[in-house]
Amino acid sequence: MALLTFLLGLGALVVGAELLVRGASKLAFKLGISPLVVGLTVVAMGTSAPELAVSVQAAVSGQTDIAVGNVVGSNIFNILFILGVSALITPLVVNQQLIRQEVPIMVGASLLLFVMALDGGLSRFNGLFFMTVLIAHTTFVIVQSRRQQAVAAATDRVEPETTGWDSSLIAQTALIVAGLALLVLGASWLVGAAVVLAKHLGVSEMVIGLTIVAAGTSLPEVATSVLAAVRGQRDIAVGNVVGSNIFNILGVLGVSAIVAPSSLSVAPAMIAFDIPVMLAVAIACLPIFFTGHLIARWEGAVFLGLYISYTLYLILAAQQHDALSTYSLVLGTVVLPICALTIIVIAWREWRAGSKMWKR
Repeated sequence: MALLTFLLGLGALVVGAELLVRGASKLAFKLGISPLVVGLTVVAMGTSAPELAVSVQAAVSGQTDIAVGNVVGSNIFNILFILGVSALITPLVVNQQLIRQEVPIMVGASLLLFVMALDGGLSRFNGLFFMTVLIAHTTFVIVQSRRQQAVAAATDRVEPETTGWDSSLIAQTALIVAGLALLVLGASWLVGAAVVLAKHLGVSEMVIGLTIVAAGTSLPEVATSVLAAVRGQRDIAVGNVVGSNIFNILGVLGVSAIVAPSSLSVAPAMIAFDIPVMLAVAIACLPIFFTGHLIARWEGAVFLGLYISYTLYLILAAQQHDALSTYSLVLGTVVLPICALTIIVIAWREWRAGSKMWKR
């Protein structure tokens, strides 16, 4: 039964992602906004529904570590795992708007969370502030996109698409709603079945929580971004990840802090390690995206390798394993410095090449 549920969940994710990407891309053309902005708003908020549900329920129940940890862990997973896998499938072209505007906003939101969490918690006022920033950001990008698309349509004389059963606004909305419903349902089935199977195989609940459950709420983002990459909807693939990270911090934590009975406490260990990791991962996107405006396959492999390294560290630390000290030493003195140096050198070369071209 667990295996059947697992397969049904996987199927629901695939079908849901197909419907969501199809409906979202059509809706972008219909409403005169770019696929990137649809990925940053409609798709990102929709695929973050599991994070919102889990964190709000945890906040109301007083399980604040789960509420905050869910967001921080999902943001790390979104960038390192989802972009890593998507780039391995096909190199992802990065829209200029992401580099100039959205990634800096994602970095700013991550930094804002870190600063506000330094006193050990997020107050209701912090939550209201997060929600205000999210509403302002969403309104701005939609208005900005409509203006840009209107100028492009007038210049290129693009005629709106009027053929096909999914050309109407009702059909596109139905596709998006059905896709989101299947994604949330499929993620729930998949996570539940995976936990049962893992226990049957003798895997501890601690390991299950750190791996399967932590990544479970991001399964809709995985399915949507990977399928969008396969179908060539690369703006949706990348925009979904960046938009989800922004929404997770400003929207999910914003609502969670508002509905929490008291201040949404943040564990000292999370302030000392996990939130800085999330911030560092967000900052790493800038040089990666900047180099050729492309996430190459090898860069995707680096992202994926870093996520595996991070997850292994969490598992060893939770078990207080004998290998933790050696692993931490190798990770901190060899792996991470090499990755950071590689990214810096490539970004510097790209900047120099761009400067020479500009002087000519």
